[in-house]
Amino acid sequence: MNPLPVLTHPSLDALPGVRHAFFSRQGGVSAGIYASLNVGRGSRDDPGAVAENRARAAGHFGAEVGHLLTCYQIHSTIAVSADAPWGAAKHEADGVVTTTPGLVCGALAADCAPVLFADAEARVVAACHAGWRGALGGIVQATVEKMVEAGAEPSRITAVVGPCIGPASYEVGLDFLDAFMAKAPEAEACFRPGATNDKRMFDLPAFVLDRLARAKVGQTSWIGHDTCAEEALFFSNRRAVKRSEGDYGRLLSAIMLG
Repeated sequence: MNPLPVLTHPSLDALPGVRHAFFSRQGGVSAGIYASLNVGRGSRDDPGAVAENRARAAGHFGAEVGHLLTCYQIHSTIAVSADAPWGAAKHEADGVVTTTPGLVCGALAADCAPVLFADAEARVVAACHAGWRGALGGIVQATVEKMVEAGAEPSRITAVVGPCIGPASYEVGLDFLDAFMAKAPEAEACFRPGATNDKRMFDLPAFVLDRLARAKVGQTSWIGHDTCAEEALFFSNRRAVKRSEGDYGRLLSAIMLG
């Protein structure tokens, strides 16, 4: 089997004892709209294909598939800690933190922003899923707080926002803008005029980076890939909706202590 094509970021690559990967849609066994590395158990893809794809992703880290920990994501502000494989347990949350080597913390996304975190000195890593609801609600802060409980120091944390819908692809309505102005008026800087007066363009990665800065995270970056625009590499919910495809694959971003 050929190695899976993955993206990495230099800031996380530089950390000793930490491995990470932003997986693309390539290298799996799923077919049709799910081609090919769909890891989303919540999709309507063949469960056997999803299981094989997850096993391949875990294998990229040299881990058993049971050591790949992803939550049942609900656009919440809940982050959980893990010190052992979960087995059949289903954790409704959007962030997972560990200090246990060999456990792979993962976040699924298909336009939402996955974020990978590491404090290499404290030996704490985490992954979270930050869609606009979760990001606005506080999932980034909640994940950092859970890392601090495990011994991390925010100023030592390196965090990278993975592939997500980019600012040129995310057109929203005024009700969306109003929701942000009511809760986070400082987010106005993340909006630009849309094609018409009743539309705006939203910069999700910039907003997530702002949330990381407000959580006092020491080093932050966006990997710079737009899931909606780069079809060969990424699944996209928005692209699937525009095409009335009915469903879409899910991408994996993951991090592990070696």
